[in-house]
Amino acid sequence: MSSEKPRVLSARRRGFASERIAIGVLEELGYRVLETSKKIVLGDTEIGEIDVLVEDSRGEKYAVEVKAGRLDVGGVRQAYVNALVLGVKPMVVCKGFADEAARELAERLGVRVVQLSDVFLVESEEIYSIVREVVEEVLTEYFELFYGYTVQLKQEQYELLSVIYSSSSIEEAAEKLNVDVSTLARRIDDLRRQGIIPKWASKYNSVRRIAQILLQKQSVISALEESRRLVESLKNLLDQLKLLQGTLHSLAQQLTKTQQILSKLEKQGEEEIKAKTTS
Repeated sequence: MSSEKPRVLSARRRGFASERIAIGVLEELGYRVLETSKKIVLGDTEIGEIDVLVEDSRGEKYAVEVKAGRLDVGGVRQAYVNALVLGVKPMVVCKGFADEAARELAERLGVRVVQLSDVFLVESEEIYSIVREVVEEVLTEYFELFYGYTVQLKQEQYELLSVIYSSSSIEEAAEKLNVDVSTLARRIDDLRRQGIIPKWASKYNSVRRIAQILLQKQSVISALEESRRLVESLKNLLDQLKLLQGTLHSLAQQLTKTQQILSKLEKQGEEEIKAKTTS
């Protein structure tokens, strides 16, 4: 694939990813999630929001704040006040304390802190985003391969791709073709140079999937071409039927005229016979 800039999550997406990870950890620890993004309302005024409201096995409820970074003193105070207003216990899920003052304040105010490793909170969410984007790119490349520019396959190329698709390994394919592996590898490289197989398909399994797509594409193209020929044949047949219909119409007109002439001649003959008889 082409070189790309490192993928970086936006602050909003990082927050959603951290919250999703935190919820999974809390459930693993035995907490039951009651609500997410719970609004804090004092009187008729909304004064804040907590990320997650959970309940432990004893029925004790916690207002959970999820921090993508480390917990500082301000974060400890925020978690404590929010929980106090809601009448529940405070909890923070984060990557640790920003300093010793934050740790001491959390202990003094009774704020429970669930610490997750830097690798878990940072790289897990980054990997989630990267993997998703890579999957999307791969799917796009396969769709482009199927729907994009079509290279007309020669018979020997079609046969080679058929063998590759039907073989689970390059050794099996080489054996079916009665060649050694290096010879088959060179033939596959030729397909790359000809633009039939994309250059990014370096592993045999990728080449095999490409072969499957190209064969299916060729089948679809052949079916469409056959349909096109059938439509052309039907159009020609329709034209011939129209021509025949026109010919039959002309014959019918000529037949009508002939019948009229015959009737006229027959009438004239009858009149001549009648005249001779009376004379």
